[in-house]
Amino acid sequence: MSTTHDVFNQVPPLTGHDTSADPALLEGIEREGAGWALPGIQEVGRLAGTPEAMELGRLAERVPPRLHTHDRYGRRVDEVEYVPAYHRLMETAVSHGIHAAPWADDRPGAHVARAAKFYSWNVDAGHGCPISMTYAVVPALRANPELAARFEPLLTNREYDFGLRDPETKRGLIAGMSMTEKQGGSDVRANTTTARPQVDGSYRIVGHKWFTSAPMSDLFLTLAQAPGGLSCFLLPRVLPGGEANPIRFLRLKDKLGNKSNASSEIEYDDAVGWLVGEEGRGVKTIVEMVNMTRLDCVIGSASGMRSALVQAAHHARHRSAFGKLLVDQPLMRNVLADLAVESEAATTAMMRLAGANDRAVRGDAGEASLRRLALAATKYYVCKRGPVLANEALECLGGNGYIEDFDLARIYRELPLLSIWEGSGNVAALDALRAIGREPESLDAFFGEAELALGADARYDDAVTSLKKELTDFDDIELRARRLVEQIAVVFQAGLLIRHAPTAVADAFCATRLARDWGSAFGTLPAGLDLAPILERTEPGF
Repeated sequence: MSTTHDVFNQVPPLTGHDTSADPALLEGIEREGAGWALPGIQEVGRLAGTPEAMELGRLAERVPPRLHTHDRYGRRVDEVEYVPAYHRLMETAVSHGIHAAPWADDRPGAHVARAAKFYSWNVDAGHGCPISMTYAVVPALRANPELAARFEPLLTNREYDFGLRDPETKRGLIAGMSMTEKQGGSDVRANTTTARPQVDGSYRIVGHKWFTSAPMSDLFLTLAQAPGGLSCFLLPRVLPGGEANPIRFLRLKDKLGNKSNASSEIEYDDAVGWLVGEEGRGVKTIVEMVNMTRLDCVIGSASGMRSALVQAAHHARHRSAFGKLLVDQPLMRNVLADLAVESEAATTAMMRLAGANDRAVRGDAGEASLRRLALAATKYYVCKRGPVLANEALECLGGNGYIEDFDLARIYRELPLLSIWEGSGNVAALDALRAIGREPESLDAFFGEAELALGADARYDDAVTSLKKELTDFDDIELRARRLVEQIAVVFQAGLLIRHAPTAVADAFCATRLARDWGSAFGTLPAGLDLAPILERTEPGF
């Protein structure tokens, strides 16, 4: 107790809950064929809600990695030192198979289960980057069956074995990606890094990379210009036999968020790499990898949105103002319900895409076509909505929301990254247009999905008709790309909510996101909607 005043009307910490206890998530798990994995998903969710796990996440972010280019004797080492909390988080994620484990699991729904665990293990976004990259590397690596046979069993193994050693002597491996360069960014065809073939079948790689995250990973996929054109290569940090591959670290990035993840600028000083796929087919080789990382951007955004919502709703249920709990104030109820509708739409779309991904990797061509367009559009839209939602949730806490002691400040700083990673807004929107133009079967699959919800809501029917009309007009289509892709994403979400969400949620979404009966800010739902069943779905699970 303070000597000057009593401390009261403060909100208790939100701990001891199950982060997987999200109705939209749980319903999606069953619907997309991963009900068998529910006990393991709930185990991750309960662990993420413990005070211990939450403190590990805070420590990993507050004590960022440190770069050591040389040892005390002046020898080049190029190592990054992490706080122990980071390694604890990595151990947990890997042991629960959130990395590449689904690639070694033949059960239908394995990739859905992994998506649900990734969503639930939301205590620190930074260490999720190497977890996501390890997951995404496997399908690209299969373009070279010999390399896949050597490394895939170690990439999918559930042991985190940190340290720079010959990768084939370790119990488990983590993989990264090293693609963009100073002059090109997303335009990887502008890369200048070169790869010279050697008599033993390897290549010698010389050049630089502007962003290489998780640089202590064991293996990296990278792009370089070979004699046959832009090609994909696998580079080990340590060569067979134990000698360090000459990959030089210049500095770590000082980022807005994602502090626990060491993002670096590197140079390849005649580094050894092995070709993955064919020379000149580097972009094609990494396409499947991009599908996986883009899905993880959607998962991460949906998870961050749900976390922000739950924090705001928890605050409102325990904080009083003007004689009533905040949650009982009409305007705050409107804000929270609007945030809940946005969060549920993102999570429902994410789970449908996780199901499409699971079936696509098992050979379902129709689901692969749906994933092609719906994922690009959803990545564009959901990843842009995340930071806006987090800002509004932060405002629900008032000044406390802006303080680093509270979790919302960290969530707010994390979410913009997911809109940038794997192609920022323009790249994602143009990629959706590319899918429509070059792979018309993806548009057919999208409308096949959309038409499953027709007849239940006139506003939705009108939106589908309007979207079809928009897609018959190709004048200035690139200029209209963002508006068009947003329409695709919103129609995708609305159709899924109509089919699977409570009527109150779907009605609120269609009244606002489709009929546009709302303002530009959250908390502007029109009168007459039933908010109570929407707010019930914001309760954390204890």
